[in-house]
Parts: sequence; structure tokens; C-alpha cells
Amino acid sequence: MAHTDRGQAVASSAPKIGTVHIGWFRWVILAFLFFATTLNYVDRFTISVLKPTLSLEFHWSELDYSRIIFWFTTAYAIGYVIFGRTIDWLGARLGYSIAVIVWTCAHVACAFVGSLTGFSVMLFALGLGQSGNFPAALKAVAEWFPQRERAFANGLFNAGSNIGAILTPLIVPVVTLYFGWRMAFVATGSLSLIWLIAWIMVYRRPREHPRVKPSELAFIESDHQLLEKRVPWIKLIFVKETWAFALGKFLTDPVWWFYLFWLPAFFVKKYGLDLKSFGPPIIAIYVLSDVGSIAGGWMSSTMIKRGASVNAARKLTMLLCSLCVLPVIFTMYISNEWVAVGIVGLATAAHQAFSANLLTLPSDTVPKAAVGSVVGIGGTAGAVGGMLIAGVTGLVLQYTGSYTPIFLMAGLLYLVALGVIHLLSPKLELAKIS
Repeated sequence: MAHTDRGQAVASSAPKIGTVHIGWFRWVILAFLFFATTLNYVDRFTISVLKPTLSLEFHWSELDYSRIIFWFTTAYAIGYVIFGRTIDWLGARLGYSIAVIVWTCAHVACAFVGSLTGFSVMLFALGLGQSGNFPAALKAVAEWFPQRERAFANGLFNAGSNIGAILTPLIVPVVTLYFGWRMAFVATGSLSLIWLIAWIMVYRRPREHPRVKPSELAFIESDHQLLEKRVPWIKLIFVKETWAFALGKFLTDPVWWFYLFWLPAFFVKKYGLDLKSFGPPIIAIYVLSDVGSIAGGWMSSTMIKRGASVNAARKLTMLLCSLCVLPVIFTMYISNEWVAVGIVGLATAAHQAFSANLLTLPSDTVPKAAVGSVVGIGGTAGAVGGMLIAGVTGLVLQYTGSYTPIFLMAGLLYLVALGVIHLLSPKLELAKIS
């Protein structure tokens, strides 16, 4: 169908959205985002699962390991800004493809290094590539979903991060025990190539996709109050809505980095587990995280559908999540590992629910053409926080041997983040960009 005819069809179908079958292809696109995020976290989490094995083989100290994570998060910070703008320029299809190629090559290359410097270089390259995942995914959600569905869609694709964290302790120990740790990098990295081929074949923007019905296109575009005009990157720096998102990421992302890179080591040290036995506790924690990711997006989306304002729905959900995180402060005082799993799992679930709503703020408050750039700025801020937590955790563990200060910080930062977001964007209104 020609674009002019398609536009007329969309216009004529728009009033009937409530009475016709809207269509479902946007959920196929969301499935791609879900699986990409899953693979992103499988590759990212592999180094964490292998930490006890690699530390023993290469005699790494806590500071050595923290330096590797520092280089990963440094590259992630740099890459987020680059990919955020690049994806606004190239689009989600090509931008996502470039990111996957970079991170897959870097991850597989880890199988061929054998020194602290080698791992630092490869983790730096991995961080550059992996930084493109969320800007591309959020750009795609902004293109394919109306505002009322975005938090739920973000929660669903973000749940892939938890599935990745669940699959990794299932796959990596088995491959490592039978074929060695080098093959673990090769086996997990090769899965992304299958996704990449399918993504290039399937993804197009809604107006360009032959599988999208006029009724579904009208539904997707039903809240086009957000302008499609490209916004210069420098202007976004001076918009307070950009910093509401960026500071929210800066304060909360470090907590997730800590969970991702240090939880297996925590269970090894605190409860005497090893490569064969720490899998079930880690899997249970990330199963709970998955529930939180979906529930957080569902909660605010449901409140909006029932008449609540976007501002109230997002912030009430985030407040509840901030309160659910607080018990993690006492984790180091718990002697039973499964009670600790429950408390940490509640905290990670609350983080993911909080994050599902935080990730929606750019598409709530800035033009769609600027979503990738704002996500890039926020992702960089979050990665800078990750750099800091890597250094702080390494120092704390090296010189005190205690996780207590880290868990204390993990319990309090969400309330601080919500307060900052509300101060900078009290109504979550569309940003006034000249």
C-alpha cells in the first residue's frame, strides 16, 4: 500500500480502534527486544559466574576483579552516549545490529585471553557494544507502542535481563565443567548471531512494515503529541527532564551492577557455595526479579488505563518499589541462605519494577526523535555510577571483607532517586524544548 493510501486508511480506522481488532505485530517486535536483552545479560553475566574459577586460575584479588568491572562500566558509560545518538540517527534496526556485532565479537574474544590486561580490554569492548541494547530497545518501544502501553512493554523486554541472569548460571557451569571456561564464552556468544540475522530480516518502523494493519498503526500513533522533529543533542543537556532520568539512573543503576557482578561471590563467601551449588539461589533471585519487572510495568500501565495521571501512576509505583528494597540492608545479618535469597530477591524485583517505570520517563517527557539521545545520557550517568560502585566495592571487600556498607547503600538509594526525580519533574510533563 502506498504511504498516502496507508495514511488515509489509518485516519479512517482511528476512530474505530475500540471496536475492531487492533492487531498484534507490535508484540512480535517486543519479543525480539526481550530476547536481545536476554542474550545481552547472558554475555554480561558470564564473567560474574566465572569469577570464582577465573580468580583461582589467575590469582585475582578483589581489587583485580573490580578493575575489570571498572573498565566494562567505563566503556558502557562512553558507549551509551555514542549509541544513544547513533540510534536516533541510524534507527533501531541498524543501530541495534551494530551493537550486537560489537558485543558478540568482544564476548567470544574473551575465550582467547589469559591475563588481567586481556580481560580488561575485552570487557571494555564488551561494554561498548552492550551499551547499545537499551537505547535501541527503548527507541523501538517508543516507535511501536503508545504511551499507555510503554511501561508494560518496557517491563516485559527488561524482564529479559532477568532471564539472562537465570540462564547463565544454568549454562555456564555445565559448559565450564565439561569443556572448560573458554568454551563458555564461545557457546554463550554464538547465540546472539542467530538473533541478529532474524532482527535484520524482520524489523522495520511501523509505517514501513507490511505486517502492520491500519488499525494497529492508528493505535500505535494514537498519542502523537510528541513531536517527530529531531532535537539537537546539546539542547537536551539543558532540559531538567533529561536530568530527572539521568540522575535516577546514576543513583539506582550502581545497585543493579553490584547485584549482577558480586552476588555469586557473596553467596560463595557468606554461605560456602561453589560453581556447582550457587546456581539455585541466583536463579531464584532473578526469577523474582522477572516478576518484579513485569509487575512494575503492569501496575503503572493499569493505573493509567483506569484514569490515573502518568505522573501519579509512575511515581506511586516507584515509591512502593523504594519501600520494598529497604529490608536488603540487613542481608549480612541473615544466617540462612534461603532467607537471604528471599530478601535479596525482593530487592532485585523492586529494582526491576522501579526500572521499568524509570526507563519509560524519556518517552513520557521528550519527543520520540530524542528518546535514544536522552536514554544515552541517562545510561552514561548510570554507568558512571557503576564505575563508582565497582571501585567502592573492590576497596570495601579488600580492606574490610564485609558487604554490609554496600547493602546499606543498596537499600537507601531508591528513595533518594525518587525524591530527585520528583524535584526535577514534579508533573512528568512534556519537556519545553525551544
